[in-house]
Amino acid sequence: MARAAGRKADGERDGETVGAPSDGRVFSIRRLGLMSFRNYAGLSLRLDGRHVCLHGANGAGKTNLIEAVSMLGPGKGLRGAALPDLVRASRDADRPSGWAISADIDDGGHARKINVALEVDDVGRTKRSSQLDGAAASQSDLAELVRIVWLTPAMDRVFAGGPGDRRRFFDRQVLAHTPSHGQAATRYEAAMRDRNALLERGGADASWLTALEARMAEFGAQMALNRVDTLRRMRAAIDTRPDGAFPKADLELEGRIEQIAADAGDLTAVTEAFAGLLRSGRSRDAAAGRALEGVHRTDLSVVHRPKGLPAAQCSTGEQKALLIGLILANAHALFGRDFAPNPLVLLDEAAAHLDSDRRAALYDELSALGGQAWLTGTDRGLFDAFGARAQRFEVSAGEVRES
Repeated sequence: MARAAGRKADGERDGETVGAPSDGRVFSIRRLGLMSFRNYAGLSLRLDGRHVCLHGANGAGKTNLIEAVSMLGPGKGLRGAALPDLVRASRDADRPSGWAISADIDDGGHARKINVALEVDDVGRTKRSSQLDGAAASQSDLAELVRIVWLTPAMDRVFAGGPGDRRRFFDRQVLAHTPSHGQAATRYEAAMRDRNALLERGGADASWLTALEARMAEFGAQMALNRVDTLRRMRAAIDTRPDGAFPKADLELEGRIEQIAADAGDLTAVTEAFAGLLRSGRSRDAAAGRALEGVHRTDLSVVHRPKGLPAAQCSTGEQKALLIGLILANAHALFGRDFAPNPLVLLDEAAAHLDSDRRAALYDELSALGGQAWLTGTDRGLFDAFGARAQRFEVSAGEVRES
């Protein structure tokens, strides 16, 4: 078990201000508990609300800890792993068949408690269960409370990858603003699969196709409007951030439905326009074996503003700085939303790729947000510039102690 050491009052370090706390609704984790999760048999990590820096050798379990934090929100977490794969491996015959995560939360001065677990019944069927303050809660309930943005090494190639990589990256940002975005995406994809199957068989009943296209258009319109709203918020946050260590980016959504959403701004109008495109494209989609029009084909364009250069043409270091800048911009955008708590910011192995000046700039900006960030790195010295603004923990083979 790791325990919090004594500290000075928030925002103080040897008589000087070390963070500029936001006036918003501050949200932080005060205790994180794990049971049979990844390489942790059991853990109770006690925190005091400051940023959390996890250091240790590769494979020690640092990323597993922030993955556990990401599981407090909607979805499959920052690795996108299948839920049964999160169960701790063990040679014991009586190994637990599920896992559990618990968190004590300070939500703007109000104590909350979250429990998330994977339950396995007698025949091996699995079910994810969630509780909020002791009562059963849906993923949507938790999503309204826990807003999370993250950056992992797997995202480093997002600009060099295909449109799907950038679309998934942006949808992750959208989900933090609009928790229902994930459900809309799931329903959209289900309707699209059914439509594709009907078109492939040929001779489908027109009324059946129309019904599926209506569902596809409705959920696709919701997704497009969510994306356009998040794009607007992120652009505003980028424009208002001062110039500094992380270059500003110009963002565009390259998708026909998003363009309609930006122009119309109305769910009914976007739904009707999208449904019309699907009807007129039936023959073409049947020949192609897939839907050639829709929000599943949208791309995100990112341009390095100071250089006027597409992100894909930037150096690896410039791409990393752009990504960090986008995550910080979205965190700022989230904090500015009415009634929403500030987001948790999870940065896996981000500091190691920055020089000392950029690391200091990153920590200053995270502290100015006034919330809580979780960072990982192999070396404790990577976090020196945080000073007293962060708690540091050494992670070693599933054991955690405050350092």
